[in-house]
Amino acid sequence: MSEAMINLINFEHLEEYAEIYAAAFAGEPWHDPWKVEDALIHVRELLGSAQSYGLEYIVDGEIAGFILGSTMLFHYGRIFEINDLAVAPKYQGQGIGAKLLERCLSDMKEKGIAAVNLITSNDKK
Repeated sequence: MSEAMINLINFEHLEEYAEIYAAAFAGEPWHDPWKVEDALIHVRELLGSAQSYGLEYIVDGEIAGFILGSTMLFHYGRIFEINDLAVAPKYQGQGIGAKLLERCLSDMKEKGIAAVNLITSNDKK
């Protein structure tokens, strides 16, 4: 039986997040041509934000996926915008993304966040 846990995201695993990000978005339905070095910059910039928040999902000591975003203050309260939710291809279809999202939403509710936004599209226009 596999051992799984969810931890706060951290800079220590930045390279693993970049590899997961590039691999996850190279597949269906995205087919985005991410290079790992560009994904590394992307994730580093998000994680470096003072208002960033994220979680990593670990299976048997290996990072299987992550969720990452940041909060912003609006006149009606602070919102959380999910920038990235990525699961390594070999772990896709196992509910890991759903578990990360569920825990993230629970944490945001606990923090008093007014709303959570996630915008996604594979429209290639």
